[in-house]
Amino acid sequence: MARAPFELAEMRVAPGTRQQIDVPMARLYTHAPLHIPVEIVHGRHPGPVLLVCGGIHGDEINGVEIVRRLLHSRQLARLRGTLIAIPIVNVFGFVQHSRYLPDRRDLNRCFPGSEAGSLGGRMAALFREQIVDQASHIIDLHTGALHRTNLPQIRAKLTSCDETERMASAFGAPVILNSELRDGSLRHYAQSRGIPVLTYEAGEALRFDEWAITPGVRGVLRVMRRLGMLRGEHRRRTPPAAERATGSSWARAPIDGILRPQVRLGARVAKGERLGRVADPFGNAEGEVLSMADGIVIGMGRLPLVNEGEALFHIARFDVIEEAENAVETFQSSLEPPPDPLY
Repeated sequence: MARAPFELAEMRVAPGTRQQIDVPMARLYTHAPLHIPVEIVHGRHPGPVLLVCGGIHGDEINGVEIVRRLLHSRQLARLRGTLIAIPIVNVFGFVQHSRYLPDRRDLNRCFPGSEAGSLGGRMAALFREQIVDQASHIIDLHTGALHRTNLPQIRAKLTSCDETERMASAFGAPVILNSELRDGSLRHYAQSRGIPVLTYEAGEALRFDEWAITPGVRGVLRVMRRLGMLRGEHRRRTPPAAERATGSSWARAPIDGILRPQVRLGARVAKGERLGRVADPFGNAEGEVLSMADGIVIGMGRLPLVNEGEALFHIARFDVIEEAENAVETFQSSLEPPPDPLY
C-alpha cells in the first residue's frame, strides 16, 4: 500500500520527495507578506514525524545554521518517516535581530495561542495548528540570551516520558538538565499533548558558534537514528557520555560594576570558589562572585558591564562531579576545529 502524501498549508508532498513551503504568517505595515519557511522531507516508508525548529527567539541564530546543515545531509536520502525542518519560526524577530515580536512579547510564552489574541497568541496558534500538532517528536533549537552563552546542553522534562529520556541520551550533549516546564512555552504545550520534546541550548544570541552548531547537527542525526528514521550508526563518531544534572542555580553580581571573570565555560568549580570580581571603574569598590555549589559552569554572561543581582554564572550540580567533568572534557576534545571561523 502506497504511503499517503504529507499535507501542510494546502500543499501536498509526495512520498520520497522534499519540498519547501512558505506558510503565511502575517503582513508588515507595508502590506508585504511574511511567511514561516518550512522544508518537508517525506520518506517513502512510514515512521515518526520529527519537527526540528530554530529561531522561536528571533536573535538565536545557531539553530538556523543547524537546520541548514541538517537539510544538506546525504543521510536524508534514506529517511523513514517525515522531517519538518524550520530554520526560523519568529520571522519578525529574526528580521529585527530581536528575541521578541514587535509587541515585545516572547513567542515562546504564547502557546497554545489564540486566533483572536495578541500578535504572539495568533502566531503561536497558527504555528501550533499548521505544524506542531502534526509532529510526533520535536527538537527545539535555542542559544543563550543576548550577551549570555551556554555550554551545549539538553533541557527536557525527563520524568514525563520515557521517549523524551531516550532522545535526550541519544543526542550526545555533555549535560542533560532535567528542566521544569514553563507555562506558554512550546515544550510545555507539546508535553501536554504527549509529544516528546527536547530543547537544545548552545552558544550565544546573534552569533554563529561553531562549537555549538556542529554538535547540534550531529545530535539531531543521532536522535533520528534512535527513532529509526535513519539506518545504522555513524561509524566515525560515537556520542560522548552525557551526565544528568540534579539542579542548577545562578551566581549573581554582588555590586554594580565591571566584571572580570576568572573561570571559563565548562569549568569545574567548587562551592565558595571565586568565579570573578566586580569592581567600579576606579577599583574603589570591589566584590567577589562566589560559586554557591560544587558543579560545572554551563552558562555565563558575556557583557562585563553588570548591575547588582545580575545573573553571571550558571552552575549545574551533579551527584558525581568527576563524571560530569569527564563528560565535558570528552565532549570538548571530540570537536574538530573548523578550518575557518564563520564569524
